[in-house]
Amino acid sequence: MPNLSRFAPKSVEGWLVIVIVSLIFFFSVQSENFLTIRNFLDLAESYSVTGIFALGLFVVLITGGIDISFAAVASVTQYMIATFMMSLGIDSASVAIFFCVLLGIGFGVINAVLVYYFKIISIIVTISMQSVLFGLLMWSTNGRSLYDLPDWIFEFYRVLPFSIGGQEYIVGLPLAVLIVLAVTTWFILSKTSLGRKIYAAGGDMESARRIGIKVGSIHLLAYGFCGAMAAVGGLVQVYRMGEVVPNALVGSELNVLAAVVLGGASLSGGKGTVWGTLLGVFLVGMLNNGLNIIGVSNYFSDVAVGLVIIAAITITHYGKRRETNVGFS
Repeated sequence: MPNLSRFAPKSVEGWLVIVIVSLIFFFSVQSENFLTIRNFLDLAESYSVTGIFALGLFVVLITGGIDISFAAVASVTQYMIATFMMSLGIDSASVAIFFCVLLGIGFGVINAVLVYYFKIISIIVTISMQSVLFGLLMWSTNGRSLYDLPDWIFEFYRVLPFSIGGQEYIVGLPLAVLIVLAVTTWFILSKTSLGRKIYAAGGDMESARRIGIKVGSIHLLAYGFCGAMAAVGGLVQVYRMGEVVPNALVGSELNVLAAVVLGGASLSGGKGTVWGTLLGVFLVGMLNNGLNIIGVSNYFSDVAVGLVIIAAITITHYGKRRETNVGFS
């Protein structure tokens, strides 16, 4: 009997591609509106903020920590910067981006200090930070949304227009930002000594410390990066929706975490890839999009997403374990 295991994918990304292709085939059979360029562009735009959040969370997971506060950080930074810019009449995108990212980094550094230097469990710290930030935001604003935003926020709409078969399509700013950030994150983690230190610190903190890696600085960088990504994601959300809604982002944390873990990141640290993370985000987004197109109830879609995530993670981890067993047989 032929050994079919040699044809199995050798990575988590390979298994994810198989799951994604299978779902594309299923939804395409169910609806002709699914497999279209416009639908996939809309899907990518809709989940661009999720992807940006996932990149930040992914870097923290590599270090062996976890950050649940990113959605609250995004909500607070976008509201504070919008209020600040509007009250002072400052009409500059670069100033808004600078201060928003700086504020996000500050919240991330606070998390890192509490986690590493005060030895508090990361999930406890970040859940507490999420609760404090979101509670203060809702208390201080009474849940009021901001609608009368300055025009410069919406200047960059047509980032990359192109046409196929006489139909015009547009790659908008949210997707373009996600692509740039993904490539940048991949380059740092894969092609620089800093990236190797981040993986080493997450793989074995004590060994990393013995070879001279400043693990504390790595934690500050990782959580600061997550805060920066939260801030950027918050700004992109404002751009997409044309308004600042205090509670629009809080509640998305588990979907982002599921997508990152689905992409191969380990909760124990030291593992995962940027492209696996993006595939995980795409799988979750495509599943929600496909179920919506074929008319599945929103209440049941959460069940379906959960089942597919469990199945996909089971398949990918089974494939990795099988590969390991074969290697030692």
